Amino acid sequence: MKGHGVSNRAETLEFQAEARQLLQLMVHSIYSNKNVFLRELISNASDALDKLRLASMVDKDLAVDASDLHVEIEVDKAARTLTVRDNGIGMSRDEVVQVIGTIAKSGTAELLRKLRESSDAGAPQELIGQFGVGFYAAFMVADRVELVTRRAGEIGGTRWESTGEGTYSIEPVDDAPQGTSVTLHLKPADAEDNLHDYTAEWTIREIVKRYSDFIAWPIRMTVERPGADGGAATTEVQTLNSMKALWARPRDEVDEAEYHEFYKHVAHDWADPLDIVHMRGEGTFEYEALLFIPSHAPLDLFSPQGRRGVQLYVKRVFIMDDCEALMPNYLRFVKGVVDAHDLSLNISREILQQDRQIQVVRRRLVRKILATVKDLKANHAEKYRTFWAEFGAAVKEGLIDDTENRDTLLEILSAASTHDPAEPTDLAGYVARMKDGQADIYYATGESRTTIENSPHMEAFRAKGYEVLLLTDPVDEVWVERVGQYDGRTLRSIAKGQVDLDTEEEKAEAEAEREQQRKDFAELLTWMTGVLADSVKEVRLSSRLTTSPACVVGDAHDITPTLEKMYRAMGHEVPQVKRILELNPGHPLVTGLRKAREQGGTGESLQETAELLYGMALLAEGGELADPSRFTRILADRLARTL
Repeated sequence: MKGHGVSNRAETLEFQAEARQLLQLMVHSIYSNKNVFLRELISNASDALDKLRLASMVDKDLAVDASDLHVEIEVDKAARTLTVRDNGIGMSRDEVVQVIGTIAKSGTAELLRKLRESSDAGAPQELIGQFGVGFYAAFMVADRVELVTRRAGEIGGTRWESTGEGTYSIEPVDDAPQGTSVTLHLKPADAEDNLHDYTAEWTIREIVKRYSDFIAWPIRMTVERPGADGGAATTEVQTLNSMKALWARPRDEVDEAEYHEFYKHVAHDWADPLDIVHMRGEGTFEYEALLFIPSHAPLDLFSPQGRRGVQLYVKRVFIMDDCEALMPNYLRFVKGVVDAHDLSLNISREILQQDRQIQVVRRRLVRKILATVKDLKANHAEKYRTFWAEFGAAVKEGLIDDTENRDTLLEILSAASTHDPAEPTDLAGYVARMKDGQADIYYATGESRTTIENSPHMEAFRAKGYEVLLLTDPVDEVWVERVGQYDGRTLRSIAKGQVDLDTEEEKAEAEAEREQQRKDFAELLTWMTGVLADSVKEVRLSSRLTTSPACVVGDAHDITPTLEKMYRAMGHEVPQVKRILELNPGHPLVTGLRKAREQGGTGESLQETAELLYGMALLAEGGELADPSRFTRILADRLARTL
């Protein structure tokens, strides 16, 4: 920048060309929400008050009055000015040039490139504070900005002024009070440009409540009230912020009612939370977190447009509402606040997701939430039941991609099972009840418990008394495949691969009979495999059926029909997977079909019987027929012949 002497006392300084471009780009392109200018100014004022309090403690000789530290907002409707004033640490002339002139230092080609890219992305960007130029957000709403400041302990002050175009002026002033005041000469309100009337009391109250409610210092404003019975108007000084940052107070100093009230405020919920997680992170990166597990799932829990994440604050200044970087998607129902001490204000979402410190905080928050759920499971059974009923389907999504916490997620998992018609079980309970010699954990997936329990696949397991997990959420199809095992035992679908539940002794006794069946049915199986070649890859005898004539199963490593359908619904190209038709050699329909073949039956009628058998097996497991009208026509024809 170049200096031009105006007088002995005042100077006009010129921004570098790049800095001018940066300022213009920032004012016109970055923020869609211009209200944040007030957040920036109050945040700067709060920092100045923090610094003064620290300086007065460190330097006992510093001649400052720290008895009533506060931020003051003053409005002049006639002049259309808004002033934000603090009695904090203040700045010397050199500091004004250095701090307010940060924009000149930051005005590099690299920064301009980043800002332009961000603007082109179309999303609302919050990059200003990332580069130390948050003060300049004021130029989004003001034609001219004046700053008057005096550093604590110094005699003279400094006055700075700029229109945000190409230059700014700076001069000494003799009678400046300690601290800093920033006066904005406001642009006219413009609804189309999201430019509100920032002299309106309700507008200022709303912005302070949203962004700065928990600032530790009082934010005061003189407001005018109409007199009683038409008398003269009166004025009073009001504090606009609550200063109640519950997360910054020790848990034993906050009662449940305060927590519940705060939860309803941040979650926009009418019910009390199910549980409260209050934690503090110390060390190289300090933060406080006050999180809540709701007592009921929001309506948009499974909507792609649903709200995600918790509120992020930096030193009690509100930064963003739904900070997805702090909470994985499968815990999207968790509400609350994380207040970090060392993050840049206005840090953009893209940068935030790559921030190493944010990743550390996220890992700790997740571990704490899951530990809280484990405690509910161990010590608060009713609360845990509520939690799993409301959020279990979402939590199971974590089994797919959160490998770091997979073991913990498997510990807190709950599922319906054939062991009890009403009470779900956990995996540890299932393993404890496993039969002698049982190697695998058996499960079945389907749309409902009733559908699964009535499926032919269940027959042998019911007959032998084996417990089966009944998984009815769509996500179950995915996570059981991804996880594969628990406690060294394979998770095995009862609708896949070969199933043989007989003991070695039972197998030896039945071996002769089985061998005979294989010979007796060999020709029928070969013929049916040919007849149904468009639908199945193989027809074989079953060891899992006791009462049904047939069932359809998948090969051990094939994807399930439900999963196939899910992938197609998401737009993925998935080749059609043919399954296996298993026949019950003891069922009259199957033995009758075999006899008909032995007697030379090959006609259309016999082929239709084979189709009916396959269609019945599909329907019995809750599947869908490829050609329902053909199936019903053949069935109606057969029924007519019996009359």
